[in-house]
Amino acid sequence: MHHSVGYHIKKSLIYLFLVALAVTCMIPFLMMMVNATRNGNEILTGFSLIPSTHLKENWETVFTYFNLFVGMRNSLIVGVPATLLGAYFSTLTAYGLAFYKFKGNKLIFTVILVFMMIPGQLSLIGFYQLCSKLKLVNSYIPLILPAIAAPGTVFFLRQYILSSLPKSLIEAARMDGANELFSFHRIVIPIVAPAVATMGIMGFIGNWNNYLLPMILINKKNKMTLPVMMATLRASQDITRNQGATYLSVAISVIPILVVFAVFSKYIISSVSAGAVKE
Repeated sequence: MHHSVGYHIKKSLIYLFLVALAVTCMIPFLMMMVNATRNGNEILTGFSLIPSTHLKENWETVFTYFNLFVGMRNSLIVGVPATLLGAYFSTLTAYGLAFYKFKGNKLIFTVILVFMMIPGQLSLIGFYQLCSKLKLVNSYIPLILPAIAAPGTVFFLRQYILSSLPKSLIEAARMDGANELFSFHRIVIPIVAPAVATMGIMGFIGNWNNYLLPMILINKKNKMTLPVMMATLRASQDITRNQGATYLSVAISVIPILVVFAVFSKYIISSVSAGAVKE
């Protein structure tokens, strides 16, 4: 009896702690939503969780600097193909490195690990010069195609494939006459779906929030991605007036990320047990 009471108290305390943690994590998000309805003076004077009445004013301020929907469209044009290409080709590369034994396999994997440690900013000047010579400035191609080569994603997926995908499944498919691409699409991808979904979410967030490369490569205003457009608000001289507008634009820019997470998170959760296959 005492053991049962102690267990229920312990369980209640854990739930209470988790609820408190969830509320703490939600406070910054709630503050962002509330500040989107306040003006600059209200934001600078103090903290509040009560919405104000300046939403329309902030909305109009945003559109005096840039078209929010054009920025979202441009970011989607870049983010969706880059994420899909990165997820697919990274899975293909990881599968090849994990299951095919060939000369140079370990060397290629070592090179991938080395590239993981090199900051992308180091190659920025050279990359811009290359894009300039190829006439790709003000084009989305340099923002999409390089996403295919994602060393971190390849490393993560390779380790996941080695731990969750039995070789006997692939060997059985080969004995039944299935070609390699058929095995990859029908066997490998469904089993590694949780890892692909996880890296896909991270990849989309990274591509959606990418600021430095689009700022350097895109000069035309109607082609700028949302983070670059939003920077015009922060860089303006009227900082006080634009505080609420900045919060509003950030709050709206988070919506696609939340949608992507809501859609793909179910694959992560549902595949935890489904992805476990015993030899």
